[in-house]
Amino acid sequence: MSRTGAKASAIDPITLEIQWQRLISIIDEVDTATIRTSFSTIVGESHDFGCVLTDADGWAIAQAQWSPPGFSTRLPITTRHMLKRYPKETLRPGDVLITNDPWIGSGHLPDYKLISPVFHRGRIVAFIGTTAHVTDVGGHRGDLEAVDLFTEGTRVTPTFFFREGEPVEFIHEFIASNCRVPDMVMGDLLAIVGTHRMGIPRIQEFLNDYDLPDLDGLSHEIITRSESALRRAIEALPDGVTHTEELCDGYFEPVILKLRTEIRGGEIYFDFEGTSPQQRNAAINSSYNMTFSNTVYPVKCMLTPRIPNNEGLVRPLRVTVPEGSVLNCKFPAPVRARAKIGKHIPPLIFGALAPLMPKEAIAAAGGIFPYRFAGSDPRYGTFSVHVLPHGGLGAMAEVDGWPPVAYPHNSTLTPTEIMELQCPVVMERKVLLADSGGPGKRRGGLGQEIILRCTAQEPITMTIRPDLIVYPAPGLLGGHPGRLGAVWLNGEKLDRFPALEFKPGDVCVIHVPGGGGFGDPKERDPERVREDVALGFVSLKEAEEVYGIKFERA
Repeated sequence: MSRTGAKASAIDPITLEIQWQRLISIIDEVDTATIRTSFSTIVGESHDFGCVLTDADGWAIAQAQWSPPGFSTRLPITTRHMLKRYPKETLRPGDVLITNDPWIGSGHLPDYKLISPVFHRGRIVAFIGTTAHVTDVGGHRGDLEAVDLFTEGTRVTPTFFFREGEPVEFIHEFIASNCRVPDMVMGDLLAIVGTHRMGIPRIQEFLNDYDLPDLDGLSHEIITRSESALRRAIEALPDGVTHTEELCDGYFEPVILKLRTEIRGGEIYFDFEGTSPQQRNAAINSSYNMTFSNTVYPVKCMLTPRIPNNEGLVRPLRVTVPEGSVLNCKFPAPVRARAKIGKHIPPLIFGALAPLMPKEAIAAAGGIFPYRFAGSDPRYGTFSVHVLPHGGLGAMAEVDGWPPVAYPHNSTLTPTEIMELQCPVVMERKVLLADSGGPGKRRGGLGQEIILRCTAQEPITMTIRPDLIVYPAPGLLGGHPGRLGAVWLNGEKLDRFPALEFKPGDVCVIHVPGGGGFGDPKERDPERVREDVALGFVSLKEAEEVYGIKFERA
C-alpha cells in the first residue's frame, strides 16, 4: 500500500537523489548534535541512539547514516502509535511526544523515544524522531534477572514532554525523580529536544528552497521506488521454503529460535512458529517491534544494500511471531536484556538465504557483551558508565570476519580513557584472542580479552550481560563456530549475572566471543593461514589440526 494514496507527479531521478540526500544530511546533523550535546557515555560515546525523519503520516523517508538499523525501523512504528493517541490535528508547533513503553517503542525501558512535529505553512509536514538509551530508569540495578517489567524501572506511556514549546513539568519531574542520575538522564533528553529544534528549521528551509508545500510527493517517490526495487530483487530469487533454527544461551535455560522462510513472488514471509515461550524469570524477552526490525535488517543488507533506509524497504516483508513466545512476549514480561535474544535473528535469516545468495551472507557474530559501572565515589561523585564491547564479526564468502565490531547495529565503544575518567575502574588489559575466530575458508573475526580492576574506595555495582558463553556463534556453509565467551571475577568463573558487587581491588576478566567461520577450513589458502599464525591470530596447533597446514619446527 502506498503511504496515503495521494497522487504526486513523478520526480526525475537526479532531483530525487539531490533532495533525498539533503534530507539525510539534515538528519545526520541532528545525529551529530546529539553526540555533541549529550551527557552520558551510552549516548555520547557508545552512540546508542538513532534519528529518523518521517513524513506527515509517520512513514520513514530518511535516517541518520550512523543510526542503529533497529532503531530506524522501530521509530516510525512508534510515531504511528503516537499519532493514534494524539492525532495530527491536536498537535501544535513546539510539541514533543515521549514514551519508553517497550511494546510501543524499542523493546525495553531505557530506550526513550522523542517525536517532534515539523510545521510548514500552518500544517504538519513531517516528524523528527530520536530513540536514545538513557543511563537509568530506576528499578533494580541488574540486567538479566527479573520477573516482570515493573522490577526493571518506570514506564512512560505516550504523552507530551513539551507542549507548545514549554516543558510539561509533571512528566519532567516524574522521569527525574525515578532514576539514580537525573542530571544525566534529563540532560540527554533535553539535549535531544534541542537537536529537534535545530532540525525543524532545516526542514522548513528545504521546503522553501524548492517551493514545496509539503513532503508528500517526495515521500511517495522515495517509498514507492524503494519498495519496487526490493520487490524486483525478491522476484529474482526462486520461490521456495527453507527452515532454520538456532539454539541460544538463554539465561537459566537454553532458548531455541525456529524460522520458516518462504519466498513467494515479490514478498518474503517469515514465521517464527516453534520458538521457545517467553521466559518468566529472565529479562531476555523481545517484543514484536524488536523482532520485526531484526528480521528485516538482514534482508535489506543482502538485497538492497545501496538504497538508504526508508519505509519502502520493509513493505514486501511479512513477519509472523507467535504471541507469548520469547520473540513476541506479552506484557508485563521482563525485557531489559532483549538484545541478548534479538541478536540471534540475523544469523537465522542469513542462514535461510545463504544457499541462494552465498556472497551476501554473513556467519554469526560474537555479538555484544555490555558492562556498566554505577555507584558513588568521593573522586567521581555519583556515576553510571556504560561500555559496549563487541565480539568478532562473522566471516563472509570472500572476506574474513572483522575483529571486534558492532553488529547488528552501529554502536561504538566507549574509549578506555573516558571510562577511567568517569568511574573508579582501570582497564589493565585489552587484547585480541588467538584462535577465537571460527575456522573456515574465511576465518571468523577474533574476540577479545578485557581485564578490569576496581580502584574505588567502597564497593560499586558492576552489571555484565554476556552471551555465547554456552553455545558459540555458529559458522556458515561448512565454517566452524567461534570461541565461547566467559567472565571471571577474582579468578572464579561466573555463570549467574545479577548485579555484581565490585569491591576495591577486585579484578574482572571478560572474554568476548569470536565470530563464526565461512566455508570448509581445509579450503583456506595456506598463505592466509601462515599469515594468521605470524600475526598471532591462529596458533600453530589450530593451523595444523584444523586447517591442515604443516609447519617446520626448529
